[in-house]
Amino acid sequence: MERKDFETWLDNISVTFLSLMDLQKNETLDHLISLSGAVQLRHLSNNLETLLKRDFLKLLPLELSFYLLKWLDPQTLLTCCLVSKQWNKVISACTEVWQTACKNLGWQIDDSVQDALHWKKVYLKAILRMKQLEDHEAFETSSLIGHSARVYALYYKDGLLCTGSDDLSAKLWDVSTGQCVYGIQTHTCAAVKFDEQKLVTGSFDNTVACWEWSSGARTQHFRGHTGAVFSVDYNDELDILVSGSADFTVKVWALSAGTCLNTLTGHTEWVTKVVLQKCKVKSLLHSPGDYILLSADKYEIKIWPIGREINCKCLKTLSVSEDRSICLQPRLHFDGKYIVCSSALGLYQWDFASYDILRVIKTPEIANLALLGFGDVFALLFDNRYLYIMDLRTENLISRWPLPEYRKSKRGSSFLAGEASWLNGLDGHNDTGLVFATSMPDHSIHLVLWKEHG
Repeated sequence: MERKDFETWLDNISVTFLSLMDLQKNETLDHLISLSGAVQLRHLSNNLETLLKRDFLKLLPLELSFYLLKWLDPQTLLTCCLVSKQWNKVISACTEVWQTACKNLGWQIDDSVQDALHWKKVYLKAILRMKQLEDHEAFETSSLIGHSARVYALYYKDGLLCTGSDDLSAKLWDVSTGQCVYGIQTHTCAAVKFDEQKLVTGSFDNTVACWEWSSGARTQHFRGHTGAVFSVDYNDELDILVSGSADFTVKVWALSAGTCLNTLTGHTEWVTKVVLQKCKVKSLLHSPGDYILLSADKYEIKIWPIGREINCKCLKTLSVSEDRSICLQPRLHFDGKYIVCSSALGLYQWDFASYDILRVIKTPEIANLALLGFGDVFALLFDNRYLYIMDLRTENLISRWPLPEYRKSKRGSSFLAGEASWLNGLDGHNDTGLVFATSMPDHSIHLVLWKEHG
């Protein structure tokens, strides 16, 4: 057929085809396909693929592609990255998707980082670390050896661990190397706290002492308690030291002068914990920036104001049972906004602005979990056998790590949490260093450390 005649015929056929109903069009196509040979069928297949399979990520505006991608889960997105280089480029550049995925894993997000490809890499790192936690492979252990008698007091700060022992010594250890930085002769230590220059110790001899690291000299001796001193805290800015004792009192001292400024009474049990901290919330009783003293015994947590006027009255007493049927465990968390303490019934969290109990976190599958650390995202807990990580958003235990037969202490002084910033969310950099330390029956210190990323 000549070209001109063919075009005329094709126009007539097209007009007729367009006038048909859909069912008739389908029958016409089926008939034509049945008459086609291999060349025609191959031609039809190639053209249909172009017509029917549209690459929407390539055709849609980038903003609309990002909106659609937000509805997919991260694992599906990772699979989609394998479709083509173009898909991988678009999906990897969807910052909001990967930031949200990281947040859902309990990861901290720095919004100042604008590099789009950065967040997909962060997510891949995050998913690896979370899998290590779930598979109980995120930690490793080490030991510090050097004391010759039981270690009763531990305090950790900035990569350094201080240990106080019945061998009448205190040692300062570099956790990363396991080396002893300082070792000085002291009294028997029931509590320790330190900074770069000095060490403050509470003792079973009923006194508190201040020591100089560099020389080992005792620079101050605080006498006045009639029972063992179980907890100490201090603030150089206020020039104040506070101590809690088995004589049921809390004493406030002038740190530099060594004189007793006030004795706070009202506890009817051993005072096992004192915490000096700046308040971060406003209420009828305090304002942001005010210094607050918390003291805890077996049943109660007392809140005291500490300021320019040292003489003060108790602002509030917190407890979990009016009849004292429930004991508080001797671990207290206070960050200026919330107070957290554990008991046999679970974790109790108080709002510091209202003093109301915000929530009680119960773990029915595991009884008597003790608190080590508490953050915005995670909590670190332990019992006689394991170290646990709880996701506070779901209140589920997401990881555990076996512990050896460590030395038990009813006052909670012989074990502690290490680095705490990761409890507010992991970020790929803060999951390093010490997680947990406890003293052992052989007088060594057992350390649980973050394992480096694989």
